Amino acid sequence: MAATPREHTRTYYLGKLATELEQRGLTATLRPYPPALRISDPDTIMLAETVDCVPLSEGWFYRWSWGELVGLADDPTLAAERIVHVLAARG
Repeated sequence: MAATPREHTRTYYLGKLATELEQRGLTATLRPYPPALRISDPDTIMLAETVDCVPLSEGWFYRWSWGELVGLADDPTLAAERIVHVLAARG
């Protein structure tokens, strides 16, 4: 099955987020279908979360696995900071 333009956009935004997360010391693995990131802290192996990317009327947004929005996909730096903050609070 060929990837749709929407899946390419998701993968593009998730790749930008993965880069930001890795610069902050987290591991981010892209799950191909449906596109999503599995994010973990290598220091606390048990701590992991999944983030995907969805189009809404206001643009593309990163979204936690439980449905809450992380932030605008056009600002992966801010989204990465929020993810790091949430994972640190759980650790």
